[in-house]
Amino acid sequence: MRKSWSFSPRNSNVESIEEDEKEAFQELPQVLEDVDEFLRRKDATPEEPLHVPHYVHALPKLLERVVGRYDSGRSRFGIDDDDDKSFLDAVDRISKLSVSCPYVLDQTTSALDKAMCFLEKQFCTLLEDPKSKPPKKSFSFDSHSDSLSSSSVFSAFSENDKESPRPPQSSSFPGQDLDEEGFPPNFSAHKISNLNKIATAMISADYKQECCMAFANYRLKAFKTSLQGLGYGTPKMEDLYKMPWESLEAEIVTWIKLVQHCTTNLFEAERRLYNSIFTHHPSVSDELFHNLARAVIVNFLNFAQGVALTKPSTEKLFKFLDMLETLSTIGDSYSKEIEYETVAAKERIVEAASAMFCDLENSIKSDNERIPVPNGAVHPLTRYVMNYLKYACEYKNTLEDVLSFPQCVIVNHNIANDEEDSRTPKNSPFAIQLMKVMDLLDENIERKSKVYKDPSLRYIFLMNNGRYIVQKIKGCKELHECMGDNWCRRRQSGLRLYHKCYQRETWSKVLKCLNHEGLQGTGNKLSKQLLKERFKTFNSMFEDIHKSQSSWTVSDEQLQSELRVSISALVIPAYRSFVGRFKHHLESSSRHVDKYIKYHPEDIEALIDDLFDGNASSMGKKKT
Repeated sequence: MRKSWSFSPRNSNVESIEEDEKEAFQELPQVLEDVDEFLRRKDATPEEPLHVPHYVHALPKLLERVVGRYDSGRSRFGIDDDDDKSFLDAVDRISKLSVSCPYVLDQTTSALDKAMCFLEKQFCTLLEDPKSKPPKKSFSFDSHSDSLSSSSVFSAFSENDKESPRPPQSSSFPGQDLDEEGFPPNFSAHKISNLNKIATAMISADYKQECCMAFANYRLKAFKTSLQGLGYGTPKMEDLYKMPWESLEAEIVTWIKLVQHCTTNLFEAERRLYNSIFTHHPSVSDELFHNLARAVIVNFLNFAQGVALTKPSTEKLFKFLDMLETLSTIGDSYSKEIEYETVAAKERIVEAASAMFCDLENSIKSDNERIPVPNGAVHPLTRYVMNYLKYACEYKNTLEDVLSFPQCVIVNHNIANDEEDSRTPKNSPFAIQLMKVMDLLDENIERKSKVYKDPSLRYIFLMNNGRYIVQKIKGCKELHECMGDNWCRRRQSGLRLYHKCYQRETWSKVLKCLNHEGLQGTGNKLSKQLLKERFKTFNSMFEDIHKSQSSWTVSDEQLQSELRVSISALVIPAYRSFVGRFKHHLESSSRHVDKYIKYHPEDIEALIDDLFDGNASSMGKKKT
């Protein structure tokens, strides 16, 4: 015979209450068994009215007593698996009775509300672990740790011709913000199991909204705390506009790292957590995860759009391209609902980046400086532009996309002369823009060369800059492919022309001194006086050239060697022949031959090797 369920008024005595609550746990299994039998009969004969037995009325009261014990702290959820199972089973049966037996709706609703209130608080307690702390600062993404600022990058554009200033991009990040199982920190298997039980009970009892709201709020708060611990500060739009570029650049570096970290690590950890907690409700897990991802990504996109609206300048281009490449890692799988926002952010960055790259033209056009570079060296603008373009080649694919964007399409540049070159790429947007920049740079260098009053120095300047450009083009595969072999051959032909012009301007008058003609005096006899004047004129002209041109700069060793060899090939044979032919005329008539023949051919060769060192040399190497 089944036990008759009755309830006496509660005693205010604590011991009596505790005993009463213990009995509730003990009585629950039998009551649940009886309720299950009742529900089976009800399901079997849904249209036949059934008498509601006393244990159906007893279950809500028992549940309230169990909730009271949990609320009072005399029992703790998650400690005793058997008690927890009985409690959650009771919640499940109450929920089913609410649907099947409207006769007891008042009792079941009250008990269920109390149970859900307790479970929601317990759910929040588990989600908000008081021991949870943001990652230590040593694990944060320091904006200055492994990146280069614009000042260092553009210093590299002007000075460093060997290595690219672009820091290596890495997809590996510190893992201290995940546990060994790949979950967010402070989520043990036991805690996840309890969260899963509570979530399942609440959703099954039609308290999905309360469960999801609590979970979403706590996880979003925890996620933001994690991002803040990793260095992300979410500056306001108006602050972005006023921020100095060095500070904004540091914010961009942090933003890039965090977006990458979210898409490769944090989001996957969140998804794993959600799937483990909402195992029986995958659609709920997906919805919650996408809502969180959407909220985080929208925040990232707002930052990107804010940065895109700041004042554009050429030196900002590469950080903008980094941002564009980073935005491409935000896949549609995270949240298709924000596809419009993602596309809008990309478009703004594309427009800004295109304007910055094309603004390089304006930078070259507006550089009208009339002060010549000392000693005919490579102009800083030449170094800047060529290193800028070399660096841009590391973003070639991204720049092709940027310059192909409808608002950024470039009018085709005339490169018909290269069409026969099978190794010249088809007129891609990047190649077209590159051609335009190179043409403008050529025009600028030609214009700057005219500020030199000495024609010889002008050609040294043109050779220095021309050789620097050709070497940069040949040394960068992407630049070489865009410009083509024909372009390089034409430039080298131009350099040879400059070389010949330099020889003509500098050494033609010197060589005239070594000409045999015009040395005859009266009666077609050799004039020793004219011969002496020739040697004196040669010495004077050569010494003047040596004095000035030893201070001139030719930084390319091959060009420097070519110039010296060509000068030696012109001067030394002519000088040796002239000295050999006329030396004895001076020796026979003068005791001071050294006054006129000051140098042996070997001395001339040694002095020629002093040229273009960038250091003024004295005429110390004389004939002995």
